Amino acid sequence: MDFEKLCNKILEIDPHVRFTGILDSKGDLIIEKNRDDTTLLNEQEVKMSVHYTFERWTRLQNLSYKFGKEKLSVTEYENVILISIQFGKNLFLLSTDPNIDYMNIINKTKSIIVELQN
Repeated sequence: MDFEKLCNKILEIDPHVRFTGILDSKGDLIIEKNRDDTTLLNEQEVKMSVHYTFERWTRLQNLSYKFGKEKLSVTEYENVILISIQFGKNLFLLSTDPNIDYMNIINKTKSIIVELQN
């Protein structure tokens, strides 16, 4: 899959999408794309946020035998909404502006991931 194409396509689906990225199964950020005018975190803070996301995702894998595999996670903060969508061994990350209907963005993102996997 062309990860750069995926990240760029998701940035284009809605002007409220601020950041897209892909985290591999080792916790490394393979690629990241930002909307130029909406950078909330500096480089070090992005690394810290990605680390916390990977840590949470890894911890929840310990309960997958009961819950099943995590498919989606949404965390709403006052200033940003963080969304993680698992696909394959990777985790697709995106952030949006606060106080929006993010389900439409999630549904479009899932459709694009499926389309690009085929």
